[in-house]
Amino acid sequence: MFTKFSRQKKTNPNGEMILLPQPTHDSDTSVEKALQSRRSCRQYQDAPLTLTEISQLLWAAQGITHPQGYRSAPSAGALYPLEVYLIVGNIEELPAGVYKYLPEEHALVNTAEGDMRKNLSEAALGQEALREGAVIILIAAVYERTLGKYGDRAPRYVHMEVGCAAQNVYLQAVSLELGTVFIGAFYDEEVKRIAQLEKEEQPLCLLPVGVKSAFAP
Repeated sequence: MFTKFSRQKKTNPNGEMILLPQPTHDSDTSVEKALQSRRSCRQYQDAPLTLTEISQLLWAAQGITHPQGYRSAPSAGALYPLEVYLIVGNIEELPAGVYKYLPEEHALVNTAEGDMRKNLSEAALGQEALREGAVIILIAAVYERTLGKYGDRAPRYVHMEVGCAAQNVYLQAVSLELGTVFIGAFYDEEVKRIAQLEKEEQPLCLLPVGVKSAFAP
């Protein structure tokens, strides 16, 4: 575990932290194999995920990878505008609800109770993948963190960053023999209300994750 290091003050919700298992930094799946096998998956089995799998997925999205606080996904100016939430529906050892990921602690903190998958599916034009995935990884952004340095180009850089983070989730899912899909079609304010995001946080993508159905690619 790296020493805590924060380049930018983040909004941390109140609540007891749930420390995640330490992520592994090696597997039997090469980068080349993960790229070759990466597909968008919209059909999932009704099967739970484990905290170990969740730990690995969240680390891939925004985990700390360097003593100076650098993360798994590149960020313009190392300003890290992204915030990651985990919408839990079916995880062993973790009740349904909304959890915020804290990269420096590699931990979760509960921000809302209850299974929000159906609500998020309705806010995303009824996309069934959001109902069926065991969890949904929600990536939001605080544009102001990047705006101060990069001005009008800030949104472009933030959108590049969320693409990098989402691809990391895709590749990590391949290594874990799980499926995911990048969903960007949703009503922003509804998603923000359902997930109870902070005022300055804007939702950018939803990534349902689950054990792939036998009919999935």
